[in-house]
Amino acid sequence: MACNNCSTGTKDGVPKGCNNKGSCGTGSCNKLTVFDWLSNMTLPQGQEPFDCVEIRFKNGRKEFFRNTEKLTLSMGDIVATEASPGHDVGIVSLSGELVKIQMKKKNVPIGSELAKIYRKASQKDIDIWSEARKKEEVIRMRARELAIALNLEMKISDVEFQGDSSKATFYYTANDRVDFRQLIKDFAREFSIRIEMKQVGFRQEASRLGGIGSCGRELCCSTWLTDFRSVNTSAARYQQLSLNPQKLAGQCGKLKCCLNYELDTYLDALKDFPDLDTKLYTEKGNANCQKVDIFKELMWFSYENQPAHWHVLSVSSVREILDLNKQKIRVEAIEEFVVETTKEIENNFQNVVGQDSLTRFDNKAKKRSNKSNNKNKKRSKVVTQGDATKTISRPKKVDQKEAAQPKQAAQPKKQSTSPKQSAAPKKATQSKPIIKKNDSKNK
Repeated sequence: MACNNCSTGTKDGVPKGCNNKGSCGTGSCNKLTVFDWLSNMTLPQGQEPFDCVEIRFKNGRKEFFRNTEKLTLSMGDIVATEASPGHDVGIVSLSGELVKIQMKKKNVPIGSELAKIYRKASQKDIDIWSEARKKEEVIRMRARELAIALNLEMKISDVEFQGDSSKATFYYTANDRVDFRQLIKDFAREFSIRIEMKQVGFRQEASRLGGIGSCGRELCCSTWLTDFRSVNTSAARYQQLSLNPQKLAGQCGKLKCCLNYELDTYLDALKDFPDLDTKLYTEKGNANCQKVDIFKELMWFSYENQPAHWHVLSVSSVREILDLNKQKIRVEAIEEFVVETTKEIENNFQNVVGQDSLTRFDNKAKKRSNKSNNKNKKRSKVVTQGDATKTISRPKKVDQKEAAQPKQAAQPKKQSTSPKQSAAPKKATQSKPIIKKNDSKNK
């Protein structure tokens, strides 16, 4: 669902948007938004429209107001509402007959006394409201500094200004009660406005600020979850999850709300399983349950004297052993009922299409460096003889072209006895084979 600004795009096809960065002007792009599917329908004759309107403020805070002036309001209208003291500015998020359903859902009586809507906000009201919203971040940082200076164990998470910029509400979280009387005096002296302090829980803080969960999506409490149910560690135990507080905790530091989503399914599946505290009595020894796989209907058992060696049994075989144990009959060993598990074959990816890898240039650089290192290693070799070390250089590889050409025979060098002999030209002498004769014949 989107407004007209989001649906119309530019030449590049990118949505135009309203550029409000989270606070959509029509109320359709905000979290916890209700779609008014009765907006195109007209009321029967003689029936007046419902006089209550739902109005949204900062961070998805919604309240109900009564339209005593009978103004024609629709989703996205900016109105000035009653506040104490002064007035507040908000955006209409829902109007018409659907407001009755929302009030019934949030347990708000229809005939109760509600605050009034004064008028549609003028341009002056909108300017004062926008300027007050810009100051909230600076004041929040300064408020944290003042709280740290007083050594108060509290965290100021958010600041919300009233529409007429006459009052500011500071939302904070703390584990224990905090005496912030001196802090309020410092705030009033520093900011010169009326101060109101509201303590919220850690989950309410996460829902106001928002964030990204470990699943990679936005937090459930800031997008669609409206009620916070209690979450216990038993929910993790029933789902066979490791009791690691770092993995089970969310952005708020408490247990994740999503642990309750599939809990009912696990509880229904565990009804067909034996108790986790059951023991199997065998002649080899007693066996205890160590682990359960609900989807595959498997149970892991280990002997008391061999706790590290687990055996996989199906639920039907476990029940069969328990029935025999009730008749005071012991099985020889649980190895007779072990389920044979087959290893899954891993699917190795093969580049059939012929796409180039992203690290193809890195591999080439590594190959070049490895080749140069191998060449240097082949050329020189270190030989150790006792305490002395020698380096022996290996001959280089000869190309095939050079090997095909005939080589001239190397001429042996003769030691020169005199300068005349050394000056004389040298003649190439061919080595003749030496024939040995038997001396026995001559004798």
